[in-house]
Amino acid sequence: MPRPSALPPLRIAVAQPRCAAYDIDANVAAHAALVRTAAARVVVFPELSLTGYELDAAPVDPSDSRLAPLVAACAATGTLALVGAPVAGEHIATLAVDDTGARVAYRKMWLGGVEARRFRPGPAPVVLDVDGWRVGLAICRDTGIPDHAARTCAAGVDVYAASILDSAAEAHVPDQRAAHISTTHQVVVAVASFAGSTGGGFAAAAGRSAIWAPDGSVLARAGTAPGEFVRTTLT
Repeated sequence: MPRPSALPPLRIAVAQPRCAAYDIDANVAAHAALVRTAAARVVVFPELSLTGYELDAAPVDPSDSRLAPLVAACAATGTLALVGAPVAGEHIATLAVDDTGARVAYRKMWLGGVEARRFRPGPAPVVLDVDGWRVGLAICRDTGIPDHAARTCAAGVDVYAASILDSAAEAHVPDQRAAHISTTHQVVVAVASFAGSTGGGFAAAAGRSAIWAPDGSVLARAGTAPGEFVRTTLT
C-alpha cells in the first residue's frame, strides 16, 4: 500500500509505570494514568509491564475485563498503548490497546536463557501502521540481535519501538543498542525501560526510558524513578 505523501505529526511517549507483581488491576490503573497524562498518539511500555517480570505469571487474555480502564484511557486520549504481558501459547508479547480493545500485536522472537524454560519464540517481526507512520516492535533481547532490527527495518519503518528490562548496573546496554539501531537503519528508536523493582530478581531496574533520533542523538529521556514518562513529536 502506498504511503501518504505527507504524514500527520506523531506524538510518541515512552513510559515506565510503577509495577505491582502479578497485580493486573493495579498495573492497569498505573498504565491508564500514564496514558492520560502523556496524551500521546502512541505510548510504549516496558517488557511484561502488566505483570512485572514474573516468568510464572498467568497469561493475560486480551479480552480480560480488567483491561477496561486502559481501553477507556486510550479512547479518551486517542492513544495506541503498547503494553507487555505473557499470553497464550507461552509467549512474551506486546499487546496493542486502543479504543476498540486489546489484541496481541507481537511475540518476542529472541528469548533470554531463563525465559526459554517456559516461553516460545515468536514467529516473525511485526510493523504496525499508525496514521501512516510505520512502527516496528521489539522486546528486550530482540534489540541486541542485529538480524531482528535488520528484518524489521527492511519492512520499512519510521520508528523502532522497544519494550525492555535491564538492571540499573546495565543501563548503558540499551543506550548502546538504541544508538546503533538508529544510526544503522536511520530510524527513530523509542525504548520503554522498567524502573524500580519489577520482580524476577530485578530489585533495581534501569529506567531512563528514551527516544533517539535517526542520527543517534537523544530526543527525550526519563530519569530512574517509577512513574516517569517522556515524549516527543515526530514530523
